[in-house]
Amino acid sequence: MSEPQAIQPQAIRSRDNPLLVRLRKLTRDPAGYRQAGELWLEGEHLCAALRQHGQRPAQAVVAESAWARPALRALAQWAPRVAVVPDALFESLSALPSPARLGFVLPLPSAPAIDATAASVVLDRVQDAGNVGSILRSAAAFGVGQVLALQGSAALWSPKVLRAGMGAHFGLRLVEGLQPEDLAALQLPLVGTSLDSDALLPGAALPQPCAWLLGHEGQGVAPALLARCAQVLRIPQPGGEQSLNVAAAAAVCLYESMRQRLAAGAQ
Repeated sequence: MSEPQAIQPQAIRSRDNPLLVRLRKLTRDPAGYRQAGELWLEGEHLCAALRQHGQRPAQAVVAESAWARPALRALAQWAPRVAVVPDALFESLSALPSPARLGFVLPLPSAPAIDATAASVVLDRVQDAGNVGSILRSAAAFGVGQVLALQGSAALWSPKVLRAGMGAHFGLRLVEGLQPEDLAALQLPLVGTSLDSDALLPGAALPQPCAWLLGHEGQGVAPALLARCAQVLRIPQPGGEQSLNVAAAAAVCLYESMRQRLAAGAQ
């Protein structure tokens, strides 16, 4: 995608400007993007990740102090429209202790259909935004291109999940608000984890591709879903801890899938 030409920014100085009012609502309501139909990406890293994936926002909002910095000004001008606001006004849009001074507004991506044969992660009521964002990062890092979130999971495009995902969203196929019966669209095996399983992850021959099923932080995967798994495995923990954090468990499982896939390709 070609670089946009430099544009003249719009100066906004009123707290009651309609754009700023909309963005404050998005910041304060984790699932507000669903009704608004747009997203607020705050911070240089997220904005740069969007640009790296060749996606252009509808609007940039930048604090005066950031606009004075050439690198941030150039990033802001990736958007077709730029609004420059006083630093104090930008702080009213931020959920961060130290506001990032730059953000993009973009339309909420259309919800895709489930890809029946794509290696996937299925989230069963994973509620912590930090965990969900970390799982998205692991999925992107280890080549799992689809994440399916069952109803009750944290909103995938919420500001906290976006920040924790660190740009992983823009390279993934994300489907949320699903019911368990929607998983029938997957034409590949489900694989889950349980502390009660005798089968250990390191010794298991994993199906390629598969869909890893990750469950609620306290309750784990719902028993009815676990019963649908082709394999239920246990991650060995010789250190004696009761269980791994779900995001850490996801990283272990997705890494092992990748390792076995690469080993099979090398043979």
